Amino acid sequence: MKRSLNRRDFIKASGIITAGSFFLDGTRTHVLARAGSEPPRAYAANDQVQIALIGAGGQGMGDTRTALQVPGVKLIAVADCYDGRLEHSKEQWGDALFTTRDYREILARRDVDAVIIGTPDHWHKRAAVDAMNAGKDVYLEKPMIHSHDEGPEIIETARRTQRIVEVGSQRVSSMLYQKAQEMVQSGSIGQITAVNAWWDRNSSIGAWSYTVPPDASTETIDWDRFLGTAPKIPFNPEHFFQWRKWKAYGTGVAGDLFVHLFSGTHFVTGSHGPTRAMATGGLRFWKDGRDALDVVLGLFDYPPAWNLNLRVNFVCGGPESEGFVFSGSEGSLQIGWDGITLTRVPREKEPGYTVGTFANATREKFLEAYRKKYPPVHSTGPAPRGQEKFVPPPGYSDSYDHLKNFVEAVRSRKPVVEDATFGYRAAGAALLANLSIEREAIMRWDPEEMKLL
Repeated sequence: MKRSLNRRDFIKASGIITAGSFFLDGTRTHVLARAGSEPPRAYAANDQVQIALIGAGGQGMGDTRTALQVPGVKLIAVADCYDGRLEHSKEQWGDALFTTRDYREILARRDVDAVIIGTPDHWHKRAAVDAMNAGKDVYLEKPMIHSHDEGPEIIETARRTQRIVEVGSQRVSSMLYQKAQEMVQSGSIGQITAVNAWWDRNSSIGAWSYTVPPDASTETIDWDRFLGTAPKIPFNPEHFFQWRKWKAYGTGVAGDLFVHLFSGTHFVTGSHGPTRAMATGGLRFWKDGRDALDVVLGLFDYPPAWNLNLRVNFVCGGPESEGFVFSGSEGSLQIGWDGITLTRVPREKEPGYTVGTFANATREKFLEAYRKKYPPVHSTGPAPRGQEKFVPPPGYSDSYDHLKNFVEAVRSRKPVVEDATFGYRAAGAALLANLSIEREAIMRWDPEEMKLL
């Protein structure tokens, strides 16, 4: 479903303007900037948003550090199953911090307003539902779900408890993606026919082989609590610290990376999701005991008439990269880490001709009639083409904007940019790739009702 958004409404809603422009290598480059930004104000103690972290791995700690940059945010408590992370939390944020292996102790505290959930995927639903039932607002890392059956319960719990839920795909708060949304929905590239997106990596850390600390043991790790609903197996520190490599705890490249690409696609186009999904892939290189694939390709049909083509390759043989190309009838729009490139290639309105094999007299007669019927629109020759680039200001962080959006929603109770319904539509679409590969079948999905067909 498309959303109408004109330029004036866009600027009012997003606070994005083009602050200046210059030419670089023949391309007009515009620097984006925020309009109407206000200096940070001080918050009284009783006006602070007091947060807790559940799951203090790399992503959870990163989210928390970013959240603490937002004025008026205070960290109260941290929960994790590894003692080393609890100790490091106090090293970063002070000995007064309350730490525990059991997140339910955090949810029982009345001084916690909101939680950041950075657990493995198989704990997302349980932790989020428990938090909302305890009266806490929730920043829930992507993917929102570990399996499709979990989405409706999270959405329903948020509705029933009236808690704020924001899912952690920060691109939907990015000024770059807001600018891309404006351009696509205003018709800058004409009618969309295809979207290509990719996320390639070529390193062990990129392929989730995170470092296992030397003190990892059953003494320092609450193994049974970590397993939760996963199959009961003997203690395995690789499974704990590198959990993304196993389906029991994670969702593979679909949930870790495809979901970002779906979130960006849905935000820019206004779509609610695909109707059909076809995927393939395999373990091509990282054969280290994992069961999550390292190369996945997916094709998705979107209404009314365009396709999404996704690729994640952990064996890319080159620099790690991520990007989008939105292809339309009048040009293309590419989004990368460093900005947006808009390339306009207007379609010729006349049908064209192929007369090279005609006899000379016949060809001249045809061309004379053709020029009368289709006079040139541009007297100097073919329709003009152009390229523009839009870049963020130095030091810009979409992660900060996303967490700031969450904190402001906690204060105001206004809707967030990526609520549970948006999060489920992105994660539900992404996990179709896993099902398609596992079942060796085309998967069908109702993006409005958000259910498998």
